[in-house]
Amino acid sequence: MGNVHTQNEIASVAHSDAHQIFSIVSPMDEIFTHLLALTGCVTRRFVRFIEDLVARDVNKFPTDSRNDLLVDTTSDVETVYSYQVSSPIFQGLMLPLYSLQFVQKLALCTLRHSFMCFQRVELRLYSTMCRIRKTLLGSSADIGWLQGTPGMPPVVDGTARFLELLSEIRNGEHKLPNSFVYLLVPGLFSNHGPLYFVGTKKFFSKMGLTCHIAKIHSEACVEHNAWELKEYVEELYWGSGKRVMLLGHSKGGVDAAAALSIYCNELKDKVAGLALVQSPYGGTPLASDILREGQVADKEMRRIMELLICKIIKGDIRALEDLTYEKRKEFITNHKLPENIPTLSFHSEARVAPGVLATMTHIAHAELPWLSLPRTWTESDTVVQGGRSLPVVIPLSAVMALCALHLQLRYGEKSDGLVTCRDAEVPGSVVVRPNQKLDHALMVYSSRNSENASDPDGCEMCEAILTLLVELEMRRKEAK
Repeated sequence: MGNVHTQNEIASVAHSDAHQIFSIVSPMDEIFTHLLALTGCVTRRFVRFIEDLVARDVNKFPTDSRNDLLVDTTSDVETVYSYQVSSPIFQGLMLPLYSLQFVQKLALCTLRHSFMCFQRVELRLYSTMCRIRKTLLGSSADIGWLQGTPGMPPVVDGTARFLELLSEIRNGEHKLPNSFVYLLVPGLFSNHGPLYFVGTKKFFSKMGLTCHIAKIHSEACVEHNAWELKEYVEELYWGSGKRVMLLGHSKGGVDAAAALSIYCNELKDKVAGLALVQSPYGGTPLASDILREGQVADKEMRRIMELLICKIIKGDIRALEDLTYEKRKEFITNHKLPENIPTLSFHSEARVAPGVLATMTHIAHAELPWLSLPRTWTESDTVVQGGRSLPVVIPLSAVMALCALHLQLRYGEKSDGLVTCRDAEVPGSVVVRPNQKLDHALMVYSSRNSENASDPDGCEMCEAILTLLVELEMRRKEAK
């Protein structure tokens, strides 16, 4: 009985303890339940708040672009506005993302800038290499372009007949008729060389021939001189009633050819023939190498030439530009020489022996307009008529020899010092290739070198050229 009583007591005690424990646990469950509910509510409210902020920003976009965003815009935005909390909180929440975006943009900008710098360096290096290559190549692809152009008429070699006529002239047989007016057209910078063609004119005048030196501005462009020559030829023709034989030296031959090409209808019955003596009809590498665009120091070289030609010599830079290969190709393509006028082209080769480099030229006077003579000098003291001049000594033969040597070493071309032999041959003309070594200046200065008295001088050469040109005109008439 005692044991039963004891077990009942223990059971009652355990029941009372359990009731107390359950009474304690029940409030804790309620607390945890409320906490979980509150947390879920806060979480939902926070998610709703973020969605509403995003929705408000999405509403600022246009309708078309808004459809592309995967954002639920059906949220209650009015609740967000009631909180009076918007952009600062959202921007604060998005600050890490903004930082990442800024770092990304900074990295991309740096890479882009570095890439652009590398590109600029690469382009500059490429441009420099192209300039160096263009400078080294020079006119190697342009020299003799007339011979390689399809459709150009072939030339006829008249050297043998020229040498026969020259030999007869040296023996005193002069065949030039007085039925023509002989017009000598000087070349570039001839206005500053007062002896230019003077000896040839006197030589012809002593034979009773009507000979004139064209008074043109030699430093003017080709088209300007072509117009002046056209006016000059018409004046001579109407004044004398005789047709005109043109002999142009250097750029003078280019000017005369341009006059016949541009004003063919006006001059075809007034001009009997055209002789181009050492003329860069196809162009000259010296002019192209100086003024070629895209080569090393091209702008600096052009400024130097403009200062020299335009400021000091008072000329036109186009006079030199018109002798470049680019300009000559353009002109010849657009203006053809008339076929009914006989044309003769003469070219020669300069000496390049070492002894020539120390040889002084025959030119002993040059006209320097920017200098004035002393007041103690009188006009009789000036050797050259027509303008004030200063006696100087110019080693022109040595300069021509150096230029000819330069063209021979660089391009492998024979030249008279300024014009290569291939560029002086006019398509469809009778070509004279003398075996005598003549530089570019010897043909227009008639003083005879005592050491080479047996060689013909420039006057006799010009007479032989014009005599051959007259024969060509007579053959043309007979062929009709």
